[in-house]
Amino acid sequence: MDELLPELGDNPPFQIRIPGEVNVGVTRRVLRLLDTPAMQRLKRISQLGLVTHVYPGATHTRFEHSLGVYRLACMVLRRLQTSWRRWREMVTGQQERLFLLAALMHDIGHWPYCHPIEDLGLAWAPRHEELARRWLCHGEVADLLRRDWEVEPDAVADFLASPRQNVSLGESILRSMLNGPVDIDKMDYLQRDSLHAGVPYGQNFDLLRLIGALTVDEQRRSLAITEKGKTAAEMLVFGRYVMFSEVYWHHAVRSATAMLQRLVYHLGPHCDTTAWREWSDVDFVSRLGALAAERRPELLPLHQGIFSIHRRLYKRVLQFNHAAAPDLYHSLARCEYSQLDGWMVKLAERLAQLTGRPWSAWEVLIDAPPAKLEVQFDVRVALTGGQGDRFVSLAQVSPVVQTLATEQFDQHVKRVRVFVAPDRVAELAGREEQLMKTLDELIQSTS
Repeated sequence: MDELLPELGDNPPFQIRIPGEVNVGVTRRVLRLLDTPAMQRLKRISQLGLVTHVYPGATHTRFEHSLGVYRLACMVLRRLQTSWRRWREMVTGQQERLFLLAALMHDIGHWPYCHPIEDLGLAWAPRHEELARRWLCHGEVADLLRRDWEVEPDAVADFLASPRQNVSLGESILRSMLNGPVDIDKMDYLQRDSLHAGVPYGQNFDLLRLIGALTVDEQRRSLAITEKGKTAAEMLVFGRYVMFSEVYWHHAVRSATAMLQRLVYHLGPHCDTTAWREWSDVDFVSRLGALAAERRPELLPLHQGIFSIHRRLYKRVLQFNHAAAPDLYHSLARCEYSQLDGWMVKLAERLAQLTGRPWSAWEVLIDAPPAKLEVQFDVRVALTGGQGDRFVSLAQVSPVVQTLATEQFDQHVKRVRVFVAPDRVAELAGREEQLMKTLDELIQSTS
Protein backbone atom coordinates (compact mmCIF):
# COMPACT_ATOMS: atom_id res chain seq x y z
CA MET A 1 0.00 0.00 0.00
CA ASP A 2 1.22 3.50 -0.89
CA GLU A 3 1.81 5.38 2.35
CA LEU A 4 0.47 8.49 0.64
CA LEU A 5 -2.93 6.82 0.25
CA PRO A 6 -4.49 6.32 3.69
CA GLU A 7 -7.78 5.87 1.78
CA LEU A 8 -6.61 2.34 0.92
CA GLY A 9 -6.05 1.34 4.53
CA ASP A 10 -8.09 -1.34 6.26
CA ASN A 11 -9.62 0.95 8.89
CA PRO A 12 -10.51 4.40 7.48
CA PRO A 13 -11.56 6.77 10.26
CA PHE A 14 -15.10 7.43 8.96
CA GLN A 15 -17.84 5.33 7.40
CA ILE A 16 -20.74 6.51 5.24
CA ARG A 17 -23.59 4.03 4.85
CA ILE A 18 -25.26 3.82 1.45
CA PRO A 19 -28.02 1.51 0.13
CA GLY A 20 -27.08 -2.07 -0.44
CA GLU A 21 -26.05 -2.21 3.24
CA VAL A 22 -22.63 -0.94 2.24
CA ASN A 23 -20.19 1.16 4.24
CA VAL A 24 -17.93 3.54 2.33
CA GLY A 25 -14.75 4.22 4.25
CA VAL A 26 -13.47 7.78 3.96
CA THR A 27 -10.70 9.93 5.39
CA ARG A 28 -10.88 13.52 6.59
CA ARG A 29 -9.60 14.90 3.31
CA VAL A 30 -12.27 12.96 1.40
CA LEU A 31 -14.91 14.32 3.78
CA ARG A 32 -13.71 17.86 3.15
CA LEU A 33 -14.27 17.37 -0.59
CA LEU A 34 -17.69 15.81 -0.01
CA ASP A 35 -18.72 18.79 2.11
CA THR A 36 -18.07 21.33 -0.66
CA PRO A 37 -21.11 22.90 -2.39
CA ALA A 38 -19.91 21.39 -5.67
CA MET A 39 -20.41 17.88 -4.28
CA GLN A 40 -23.32 18.55 -1.94
CA ARG A 41 -25.39 19.81 -4.88
CA LEU A 42 -25.28 16.26 -6.29
CA LYS A 43 -27.65 15.27 -3.47
CA ARG A 44 -30.29 17.30 -5.32
CA ILE A 45 -29.70 15.74 -8.74
CA SER A 46 -31.27 12.35 -9.41
CA GLN A 47 -29.26 9.57 -10.99
CA LEU A 48 -32.05 8.30 -13.25
CA GLY A 49 -34.32 11.33 -13.67
CA LEU A 50 -37.37 10.35 -15.71
CA VAL A 51 -37.07 6.64 -14.93
CA THR A 52 -39.19 7.34 -11.83
CA HIS A 53 -42.23 7.53 -14.13
CA VAL A 54 -41.99 3.75 -14.40
CA TYR A 55 -39.97 2.73 -11.33
CA PRO A 56 -40.99 5.05 -8.47
CA GLY A 57 -38.20 3.86 -6.17
CA ALA A 58 -35.47 5.06 -8.55
CA THR A 59 -34.96 8.36 -6.75
CA HIS A 60 -31.31 7.86 -5.77
CA THR A 61 -28.87 10.68 -6.40
CA ARG A 62 -25.61 11.36 -8.17
CA PHE A 63 -24.07 11.85 -4.72
CA GLU A 64 -24.88 8.29 -3.66
CA HIS A 65 -23.56 6.92 -6.94
CA SER A 66 -20.34 8.93 -6.55
CA LEU A 67 -19.73 7.32 -3.16
CA GLY A 68 -20.34 3.89 -4.66
CA VAL A 69 -17.86 4.48 -7.46
CA TYR A 70 -15.26 5.82 -5.01
CA ARG A 71 -15.61 2.68 -2.90
CA LEU A 72 -15.01 0.49 -5.95
CA ALA A 73 -12.01 2.63 -6.93
CA CYS A 74 -10.37 1.81 -3.60
CA MET A 75 -11.16 -1.90 -4.00
CA VAL A 76 -9.79 -2.08 -7.55
CA LEU A 77 -6.62 -0.19 -6.63
CA ARG A 78 -5.95 -2.60 -3.76
CA ARG A 79 -6.50 -5.54 -6.09
CA LEU A 80 -4.16 -4.35 -8.84
CA GLN A 81 -1.45 -3.22 -6.45
CA THR A 82 -1.02 -6.85 -5.46
CA SER A 83 -1.98 -8.73 -8.65
CA TRP A 84 -0.10 -6.87 -11.37
CA ARG A 85 3.63 -7.39 -10.83
CA ARG A 86 4.56 -4.18 -12.68
CA TRP A 87 2.20 -1.91 -10.75
CA ARG A 88 4.87 -0.14 -8.73
CA GLU A 89 7.02 0.19 -11.82
CA MET A 90 4.32 1.69 -14.04
CA VAL A 91 1.95 3.58 -11.68
CA THR A 92 3.01 6.43 -9.41
CA GLY A 93 1.44 7.51 -6.15
CA GLN A 94 0.46 10.78 -7.82
CA GLN A 95 -1.44 8.87 -10.52
CA GLU A 96 -3.21 6.78 -7.88
CA ARG A 97 -4.39 9.92 -6.11
CA LEU A 98 -5.53 11.36 -9.41
CA PHE A 99 -7.56 8.22 -10.10
CA LEU A 100 -9.23 8.24 -6.66
CA LEU A 101 -10.17 11.90 -7.04
CA ALA A 102 -11.55 11.36 -10.54
CA ALA A 103 -13.62 8.43 -9.27
CA LEU A 104 -15.02 10.44 -6.36
CA MET A 105 -15.85 13.48 -8.49
CA HIS A 106 -16.58 11.97 -11.89
CA ASP A 107 -20.15 13.31 -11.80
CA ILE A 108 -19.31 16.74 -10.41
CA GLY A 109 -20.30 18.48 -13.64
CA HIS A 110 -23.72 16.87 -13.98
CA TRP A 111 -26.81 19.04 -13.99
CA PRO A 112 -30.49 18.08 -13.99
CA TYR A 113 -31.50 15.75 -16.83
CA CYS A 114 -28.22 16.50 -18.58
CA HIS A 115 -27.85 13.21 -20.47
CA PRO A 116 -31.10 13.38 -22.49
CA ILE A 117 -30.48 17.08 -23.13
CA GLU A 118 -26.89 16.49 -24.23
CA ASP A 119 -28.22 13.82 -26.59
CA LEU A 120 -29.85 16.64 -28.56
CA GLY A 121 -26.39 17.77 -29.67
CA LEU A 122 -27.22 21.46 -29.36
CA ALA A 123 -24.42 24.01 -29.55
CA TRP A 124 -25.95 26.23 -26.87
CA ALA A 125 -26.41 23.46 -24.28
CA PRO A 126 -23.63 23.08 -21.69
CA ARG A 127 -21.60 19.87 -21.57
CA HIS A 128 -21.12 18.23 -18.20
CA GLU A 129 -17.39 17.85 -18.89
CA GLU A 130 -17.11 21.63 -19.26
CA LEU A 131 -19.05 22.24 -16.07
CA ALA A 132 -16.89 19.70 -14.26
CA ARG A 133 -13.80 21.70 -15.13
CA ARG A 134 -15.40 24.87 -13.72
CA TRP A 135 -16.22 23.19 -10.42
CA LEU A 136 -12.84 21.48 -10.16
CA CYS A 137 -10.58 24.37 -11.13
CA HIS A 138 -12.11 27.22 -9.16
CA GLY A 139 -12.96 27.95 -5.56
CA GLU A 140 -13.01 25.56 -2.64
CA VAL A 141 -12.54 22.31 -4.56
CA ALA A 142 -9.44 23.61 -6.34
CA ASP A 143 -7.97 24.81 -3.05
CA LEU A 144 -8.56 21.42 -1.39
CA LEU A 145 -7.05 19.49 -4.29
CA ARG A 146 -3.85 21.51 -4.06
CA ARG A 147 -3.61 21.64 -0.27
CA ASP A 148 -4.81 18.17 0.80
CA TRP A 149 -3.84 16.07 -2.21
CA GLU A 150 -0.98 17.96 -3.91
CA VAL A 151 -2.81 17.52 -7.21
CA GLU A 152 -3.45 20.23 -9.79
CA PRO A 153 -7.18 20.67 -10.48
CA ASP A 154 -6.59 20.75 -14.24
CA ALA A 155 -5.06 17.27 -14.01
CA VAL A 156 -8.29 15.86 -12.55
CA ALA A 157 -10.41 17.65 -15.17
CA ASP A 158 -8.16 16.33 -17.94
CA PHE A 159 -8.38 12.81 -16.55
CA LEU A 160 -12.19 12.98 -16.74
CA ALA A 161 -12.43 14.67 -20.13
CA SER A 162 -9.53 13.52 -22.26
CA PRO A 163 -9.19 10.27 -24.22
CA ARG A 164 -6.53 7.71 -23.31
CA GLN A 165 -4.20 8.49 -26.22
CA ASN A 166 -0.76 9.97 -25.60
CA VAL A 167 -0.59 9.12 -21.90
CA SER A 168 1.69 6.75 -20.01
CA LEU A 169 0.85 3.08 -19.67
CA GLY A 170 0.01 3.55 -15.99
CA GLU A 171 -2.37 6.41 -16.62
CA SER A 172 -3.97 4.59 -19.54
CA ILE A 173 -4.72 1.65 -17.26
CA LEU A 174 -6.19 3.92 -14.61
CA ARG A 175 -8.40 5.69 -17.14
CA SER A 176 -9.73 2.36 -18.40
CA MET A 177 -10.65 1.50 -14.80
CA LEU A 178 -13.01 4.50 -14.70
CA ASN A 179 -14.15 4.54 -18.32
CA GLY A 180 -13.85 1.30 -20.25
CA PRO A 181 -15.64 -1.92 -21.15
CA VAL A 182 -15.54 -3.17 -17.55
CA ASP A 183 -15.19 -0.15 -15.30
CA ILE A 184 -16.13 0.89 -11.79
CA ASP A 185 -18.75 3.36 -13.04
CA LYS A 186 -20.73 0.59 -14.78
CA MET A 187 -20.18 -1.84 -11.91
CA ASP A 188 -21.81 0.60 -9.53
CA TYR A 189 -24.61 2.11 -11.59
CA LEU A 190 -25.90 -1.24 -12.86
CA GLN A 191 -26.23 -2.63 -9.35
CA ARG A 192 -27.42 0.63 -7.79
CA ASP A 193 -29.98 1.47 -10.49
CA SER A 194 -31.30 -2.07 -10.35
CA LEU A 195 -31.53 -1.98 -6.56
CA HIS A 196 -33.51 1.27 -6.46
CA ALA A 197 -35.71 0.41 -9.43
CA GLY A 198 -36.66 -2.82 -7.67
CA VAL A 199 -35.57 -5.12 -10.49
CA PRO A 200 -33.01 -7.96 -10.37
CA TYR A 201 -31.37 -7.48 -13.78
CA GLY A 202 -28.32 -5.41 -12.80
CA GLN A 203 -27.65 -7.15 -9.48
CA ASN A 204 -26.98 -10.65 -10.72
CA PHE A 205 -23.30 -10.38 -11.56
CA ASP A 206 -20.70 -11.33 -8.95
CA LEU A 207 -19.00 -8.03 -8.17
CA LEU A 208 -16.38 -9.42 -5.80
CA ARG A 209 -15.50 -12.22 -8.20
CA LEU A 210 -15.14 -9.73 -11.04
CA ILE A 211 -12.87 -7.43 -9.05
CA GLY A 212 -10.85 -10.41 -7.87
CA ALA A 213 -10.28 -11.40 -11.50
CA LEU A 214 -9.03 -8.02 -12.72
CA THR A 215 -5.65 -7.89 -14.42
CA VAL A 216 -3.87 -5.76 -17.02
CA ASP A 217 -3.48 -6.22 -20.76
CA GLU A 218 -0.28 -4.24 -21.32
CA GLN A 219 -0.40 -4.47 -25.10
CA ARG A 220 -3.86 -2.88 -25.24
CA ARG A 221 -3.03 -0.61 -22.28
CA SER A 222 -6.27 -1.39 -20.49
CA LEU A 223 -7.98 -3.38 -17.79
CA ALA A 224 -8.67 -7.07 -18.49
CA ILE A 225 -9.86 -10.14 -16.58
CA THR A 226 -8.50 -13.57 -15.84
CA GLU A 227 -10.40 -16.72 -16.80
CA LYS A 228 -11.97 -17.02 -13.34
CA GLY A 229 -13.87 -13.77 -13.97
CA LYS A 230 -15.44 -14.96 -17.23
CA THR A 231 -18.86 -15.85 -15.81
CA ALA A 232 -19.05 -12.64 -13.76
CA ALA A 233 -18.21 -10.60 -16.87
CA GLU A 234 -20.83 -12.48 -18.89
CA MET A 235 -23.46 -11.66 -16.28
CA LEU A 236 -22.38 -8.01 -16.31
CA VAL A 237 -22.83 -7.88 -20.09
CA PHE A 238 -26.24 -9.54 -19.88
CA GLY A 239 -27.32 -7.36 -16.95
CA ARG A 240 -26.44 -4.22 -18.87
CA TYR A 241 -28.36 -5.46 -21.90
CA VAL A 242 -31.50 -6.13 -19.87
CA MET A 243 -31.23 -2.87 -17.90
CA PHE A 244 -31.21 -0.91 -21.15
CA SER A 245 -34.07 -2.94 -22.54
CA GLU A 246 -36.31 -2.93 -19.46
CA VAL A 247 -35.32 0.23 -17.56
CA TYR A 248 -33.32 2.91 -19.40
CA TRP A 249 -35.12 2.42 -22.74
CA HIS A 250 -38.52 1.36 -21.37
CA HIS A 251 -41.14 2.84 -23.69
CA ALA A 252 -42.73 5.04 -20.99
CA VAL A 253 -39.30 6.36 -19.93
CA ARG A 254 -38.57 7.19 -23.56
CA SER A 255 -41.94 8.90 -23.91
CA ALA A 256 -41.10 11.24 -21.02
CA THR A 257 -37.63 11.72 -22.48
CA ALA A 258 -38.99 12.65 -25.91
CA MET A 259 -41.38 15.12 -24.30
CA LEU A 260 -38.58 16.74 -22.29
CA GLN A 261 -36.24 16.93 -25.27
CA ARG A 262 -38.76 18.70 -27.46
CA LEU A 263 -39.64 21.05 -24.64
CA VAL A 264 -36.00 21.98 -24.04
CA TYR A 265 -35.22 22.22 -27.76
CA HIS A 266 -37.84 24.92 -28.26
CA LEU A 267 -37.31 26.71 -24.94
CA GLY A 268 -33.52 26.66 -25.15
CA PRO A 269 -33.12 29.95 -27.04
CA HIS A 270 -34.96 31.66 -24.16
CA CYS A 271 -32.88 30.02 -21.38
CA ASP A 272 -29.91 31.29 -19.42
CA THR A 273 -28.07 27.99 -19.63
CA THR A 274 -25.16 29.26 -17.55
CA ALA A 275 -27.45 29.02 -14.51
CA TRP A 276 -28.15 25.32 -15.05
CA ARG A 277 -24.91 24.31 -13.32
CA GLU A 278 -26.31 25.66 -10.05
CA TRP A 279 -29.81 24.19 -10.31
CA SER A 280 -31.34 21.16 -8.62
CA ASP A 281 -33.94 18.96 -10.28
CA VAL A 282 -36.65 20.99 -8.58
CA ASP A 283 -35.17 24.29 -9.77
CA PHE A 284 -34.92 23.04 -13.32
CA VAL A 285 -38.50 21.79 -13.47
CA SER A 286 -40.05 24.90 -11.92
CA ARG A 287 -38.07 27.39 -14.00
CA LEU A 288 -38.65 25.48 -17.22
CA GLY A 289 -42.38 25.53 -16.52
CA ALA A 290 -42.34 29.26 -15.79
CA LEU A 291 -40.43 29.90 -19.01
CA ALA A 292 -42.93 27.87 -21.03
CA ALA A 293 -45.84 29.80 -19.52
CA GLU A 294 -44.17 33.12 -20.28
CA ARG A 295 -42.67 32.50 -23.74
CA ARG A 296 -44.22 29.39 -25.30
CA PRO A 297 -47.57 28.50 -23.68
CA GLU A 298 -48.27 25.94 -26.41
CA LEU A 299 -45.50 23.85 -24.81
CA LEU A 300 -47.10 23.77 -21.36
CA PRO A 301 -48.95 20.47 -22.00
CA LEU A 302 -45.57 18.79 -22.53
CA HIS A 303 -44.20 20.19 -19.28
CA GLN A 304 -47.33 19.43 -17.28
CA GLY A 305 -47.61 15.95 -18.75
CA ILE A 306 -44.17 15.05 -17.39
CA PHE A 307 -43.88 17.03 -14.17
CA SER A 308 -47.33 17.94 -12.81
CA ILE A 309 -49.46 15.74 -10.56
CA HIS A 310 -51.61 15.07 -13.63
CA ARG A 311 -49.31 12.53 -15.27
CA ARG A 312 -50.02 12.53 -19.00
CA LEU A 313 -47.28 10.80 -20.90
CA TYR A 314 -47.57 10.41 -24.64
CA LYS A 315 -48.42 6.90 -25.86
CA ARG A 316 -46.53 4.82 -28.39
CA VAL A 317 -48.31 4.02 -31.61
CA LEU A 318 -45.33 2.63 -33.51
CA GLN A 319 -41.94 1.14 -32.63
CA PHE A 320 -39.27 -0.80 -34.47
CA ASN A 321 -35.63 -1.75 -34.10
CA HIS A 322 -32.85 -2.16 -36.64
CA ALA A 323 -33.80 -5.75 -37.45
CA ALA A 324 -37.40 -4.87 -38.32
CA ALA A 325 -36.69 -1.93 -40.64
CA PRO A 326 -32.94 -1.37 -41.14
CA ASP A 327 -33.15 1.38 -43.79
CA LEU A 328 -35.76 3.43 -41.94
CA TYR A 329 -33.94 2.88 -38.66
CA HIS A 330 -30.68 4.20 -40.13
CA SER A 331 -32.48 7.24 -41.57
CA LEU A 332 -33.79 8.24 -38.15
CA ALA A 333 -31.13 7.04 -35.71
CA ARG A 334 -28.39 9.54 -34.90
CA CYS A 335 -29.76 12.27 -37.16
CA GLU A 336 -29.63 15.90 -36.04
CA TYR A 337 -32.49 16.85 -33.76
CA SER A 338 -33.46 19.82 -35.92
CA GLN A 339 -34.20 17.36 -38.72
CA LEU A 340 -36.10 15.08 -36.37
CA ASP A 341 -38.17 18.02 -35.16
CA GLY A 342 -39.02 18.94 -38.73
CA TRP A 343 -40.19 15.40 -39.42
CA MET A 344 -42.49 15.57 -36.37
CA VAL A 345 -44.19 18.63 -37.86
CA LYS A 346 -44.60 16.93 -41.23
CA LEU A 347 -45.80 13.69 -39.65
CA ALA A 348 -48.54 15.62 -37.86
CA GLU A 349 -49.65 16.92 -41.26
CA ARG A 350 -49.69 13.38 -42.68
CA LEU A 351 -51.68 12.11 -39.70
CA ALA A 352 -54.25 14.82 -40.33
CA GLN A 353 -54.67 13.48 -43.87
CA LEU A 354 -54.80 9.89 -42.61
CA THR A 355 -57.44 10.48 -39.91
CA GLY A 356 -59.40 13.32 -41.49
CA ARG A 357 -58.92 15.50 -38.40
CA PRO A 358 -56.40 18.27 -37.71
CA TRP A 359 -53.27 17.42 -35.69
CA SER A 360 -51.13 19.88 -33.79
CA ALA A 361 -47.38 19.63 -34.38
CA TRP A 362 -47.03 19.21 -30.58
CA GLU A 363 -49.21 16.09 -30.49
CA VAL A 364 -46.63 13.93 -32.30
CA LEU A 365 -43.16 12.90 -31.13
CA ILE A 366 -40.49 10.80 -32.81
CA ASP A 367 -37.95 9.24 -30.48
CA ALA A 368 -34.80 7.88 -32.13
CA PRO A 369 -31.40 6.69 -30.83
CA PRO A 370 -29.00 9.61 -30.31
CA ALA A 371 -25.67 10.14 -32.03
CA LYS A 372 -23.63 8.87 -29.10
CA LEU A 373 -23.18 5.10 -29.10
CA GLU A 374 -22.91 3.01 -25.96
CA VAL A 375 -19.49 1.64 -25.04
CA GLN A 376 -19.03 -1.86 -26.42
CA PHE A 377 -17.93 -4.74 -24.21
CA ASP A 378 -14.59 -5.40 -25.87
CA VAL A 379 -13.28 -7.09 -22.74
CA ARG A 380 -10.03 -9.06 -22.93
CA VAL A 381 -9.54 -12.35 -21.10
CA ALA A 382 -6.12 -13.63 -20.04
CA LEU A 383 -5.70 -17.27 -21.04
CA THR A 384 -2.85 -18.84 -19.14
CA GLY A 385 -0.50 -21.08 -21.12
CA GLY A 386 3.04 -22.36 -21.18
CA GLN A 387 4.37 -19.11 -22.68
CA GLY A 388 2.52 -16.86 -20.25
CA ASP A 389 -0.81 -15.09 -20.61
CA ARG A 390 -2.47 -14.74 -23.99
CA PHE A 391 -5.27 -12.19 -24.22
CA VAL A 392 -8.38 -12.84 -26.32
CA SER A 393 -11.72 -11.07 -26.63
CA LEU A 394 -14.39 -12.22 -24.18
CA ALA A 395 -16.67 -12.74 -27.17
CA GLN A 396 -14.28 -15.41 -28.47
CA VAL A 397 -14.78 -17.58 -25.40
CA SER A 398 -18.38 -16.66 -24.50
CA PRO A 399 -21.46 -17.41 -26.64
CA VAL A 400 -23.47 -15.00 -24.45
CA VAL A 401 -21.19 -12.06 -25.18
CA GLN A 402 -20.77 -13.05 -28.81
CA THR A 403 -24.55 -12.76 -29.23
CA LEU A 404 -25.04 -9.54 -27.28
CA ALA A 405 -21.90 -7.52 -27.85
CA THR A 406 -20.34 -8.33 -31.20
CA GLU A 407 -23.00 -6.46 -33.18
CA GLN A 408 -23.78 -2.85 -32.36
CA PHE A 409 -25.32 -2.88 -28.86
CA ASP A 410 -27.61 0.03 -29.66
CA GLN A 411 -29.31 -1.82 -32.49
CA HIS A 412 -30.44 -4.54 -30.12
CA VAL A 413 -32.00 -2.44 -27.36
CA LYS A 414 -32.70 1.05 -28.73
CA ARG A 415 -35.80 1.48 -30.84
CA VAL A 416 -37.33 4.17 -32.97
CA ARG A 417 -40.72 5.05 -31.53
CA VAL A 418 -43.58 7.35 -32.49
CA PHE A 419 -45.59 8.75 -29.59
CA VAL A 420 -48.81 10.77 -29.73
CA ALA A 421 -50.88 12.69 -27.18
CA PRO A 422 -52.98 10.28 -25.09
CA ASP A 423 -56.33 11.51 -26.42
CA ARG A 424 -55.26 10.84 -30.04
CA VAL A 425 -54.24 7.21 -29.64
CA ALA A 426 -57.64 5.71 -30.48
CA GLU A 427 -57.58 7.31 -33.94
CA LEU A 428 -54.50 5.29 -34.85
CA ALA A 429 -55.47 1.95 -33.33
CA GLY A 430 -54.71 -0.94 -35.68
CA ARG A 431 -52.89 1.29 -38.16
CA GLU A 432 -49.29 0.32 -37.43
CA GLU A 433 -48.60 -0.77 -41.01
CA GLN A 434 -50.07 2.47 -42.37
CA LEU A 435 -48.02 4.46 -39.88
CA MET A 436 -44.83 2.67 -40.85
CA LYS A 437 -45.52 3.27 -44.54
CA THR A 438 -46.43 6.91 -43.91
CA LEU A 439 -43.27 7.52 -41.90
CA ASP A 440 -41.13 5.78 -44.51
CA GLU A 441 -42.64 7.84 -47.36
CA LEU A 442 -42.16 11.03 -45.37
CA ILE A 443 -38.49 10.31 -44.71
CA GLN A 444 -37.85 9.30 -48.32
CA SER A 445 -39.52 12.43 -49.67
CA THR A 446 -37.46 14.78 -47.52
CA SER A 447 -34.08 13.03 -47.47
